[in-house]
Amino acid sequence: MGYYGFDKIASELMTWEQSFQHYAEYEKVLDGIVKLFGECPGCVSGGGDPNCSIRQCCAPRGYATCAECGDLEECPKLWRRGHMKELQRIRAMGVEEWARHMQKKVEAGYCDIDEKIK
Repeated sequence: MGYYGFDKIASELMTWEQSFQHYAEYEKVLDGIVKLFGECPGCVSGGGDPNCSIRQCCAPRGYATCAECGDLEECPKLWRRGHMKELQRIRAMGVEEWARHMQKKVEAGYCDIDEKIK
């Protein structure tokens, strides 16, 4: 979503407190936007926000994720974003295994790392 700038309007569409109460409807809106504009190819494939500070850090180092970085625990970009726990899990499991694990969670009805769709 960041590739098209939708990340800047997403918070206006749905606040955190409301995020799971009407998630099914919200997901339909997001799916419609993706159908209209196409899916972001992702940072690894040359998509994503070119001004993203994390992308600007990972790309020249050849990292697919921050989990590959030796400075992970000290990175101020990640502490602020709250991704540390999940990046440590990716590092421990490996990207491919973590992706399989997350796919199983999605299939079981989870829409976030630890939140099940109500």
